Amino acid sequence: MPSESLDAALRHYHDQWQGEGEPVAQFVEFLHSHADVFRRSHGEGHFTGSAWLVSADGQRAMLMHHRKLDRWLQPGGHADGDADLARVALREAQEETGIAGLRVKDNIFDIDRHRIPARAHEPEHWHYDVRYVVTTTVTEAFAANEESLELAWWPIDEIAQDEQADESLRRMARKWLARA
Repeated sequence: MPSESLDAALRHYHDQWQGEGEPVAQFVEFLHSHADVFRRSHGEGHFTGSAWLVSADGQRAMLMHHRKLDRWLQPGGHADGDADLARVALREAQEETGIAGLRVKDNIFDIDRHRIPARAHEPEHWHYDVRYVVTTTVTEAFAANEESLELAWWPIDEIAQDEQADESLRRMARKWLARA
């Protein structure tokens, strides 16, 4: 069962990042709350997959200025029924950046539960975002799609220190730097 695989991956993540016990518990509880948690039609919220997209040298992360949310964020998006969130993260990174030859790491790198504001056709809801490290292998050339206003490679050490940056981006940058 796909939910068992994600459950095991979340528990492995907890073992690596023991200070995040409460968020992991929220994700596990949500995972087992309803059969449709991987579909955006699930009104309360749904799982999403995101990429901490890192340059081949490990020094920069690709960020997108998100058109709908008007914030700099990592590439990612809706699972649309796919319970393999690593595959979702890879697909979204490729679609949103146009970068060829990306590779995803299997283990969860970060999790983040955040509210998505209501829009004309969609009520406010939760995103249970599961993030994976995705690395470049062939090229770092990118091309924005309609979901972003702009794309840019940002130095990871600058993201970690930028008080204007989204807190979850700063957390991922600090995690990345701690691994080095």
